[in-house]
Amino acid sequence: MTAPLHSQSSLIREVFRLLRWDKPAGRLILMIPALWALCLATQARPPLGLLLVIVAGSLATSAAGCVVNDLWDRNIDPQVERTKRRPLAAKTLTIRVGIGAALLCFLCALGLALYLTPLSFGLCVAAVPVIVLYPLAKRVFPIPQLVLSIAWGFAVLISWSAAANEITLSTWLLWGATLLWTLGFDTVYAMPDRSDDRRLGVNSSALFFGPHASLAVGLCYLGTFGLLIGLGLREELHWVFWITLAIGGFYWGRQSLALRHDPLPIHRYADFFRQNVTLGFVLLLGMVGGKWI
Repeated sequence: MTAPLHSQSSLIREVFRLLRWDKPAGRLILMIPALWALCLATQARPPLGLLLVIVAGSLATSAAGCVVNDLWDRNIDPQVERTKRRPLAAKTLTIRVGIGAALLCFLCALGLALYLTPLSFGLCVAAVPVIVLYPLAKRVFPIPQLVLSIAWGFAVLISWSAAANEITLSTWLLWGATLLWTLGFDTVYAMPDRSDDRRLGVNSSALFFGPHASLAVGLCYLGTFGLLIGLGLREELHWVFWITLAIGGFYWGRQSLALRHDPLPIHRYADFFRQNVTLGFVLLLGMVGGKWI
């Protein structure tokens, strides 16, 4: 009896790792733009049911994307130090289990999408090919992080249209800010893998920008900051938002300056990624306060 229970526990733990639920930062950072959009589209008073659907949908979608990525990269990940212990790379889970997990996550996301408006449901459907093909982009497109950024941008479009049943200029400002923010922090995330990516012939924005990667990240953050200024003015957000945006601008500037000394110790890149998760929630609080006050 003990052996089957132990085996079942190990399987659950490995599936948990396959979905990356052992690393909450990566799951939360996709949820942030969706919550930004939901907050602004509902005057920071979203219906509880819609809020729960958006949160659950972002978790299901990000999990599906992680599994799809690992299925595409199952022969590459074993050759990279950072990824070689992933369940499909280490063969602690089979490809069949991976495909099943991806399908289950997509089905969960589909079920949740049925709760949304026809416009947002159509955007959910349109996002699926981008999510599925992102790992392929690493093989054929010089800036695959831009594809990932577009996938992230769907979180804004889906949430806003689910709440307001329309896409406005404010939506596009937030979409642009999300795209540039994602391109910036994911370029940082890719920087420690440059030698492995170059050896394996895999593309990344960190390789594409080369010695100008820190400048590119800084420009992405600057563009994010500028678009959020435009968004705050258009949405007439109050002083709380502007304080949180100033905090974001300070830390984005500090990251950009630190990256000028690239290469840095590997843990610094991960620290910068996690810092963006915190900044995302700080900005969310600013948007809520900016609408309530």
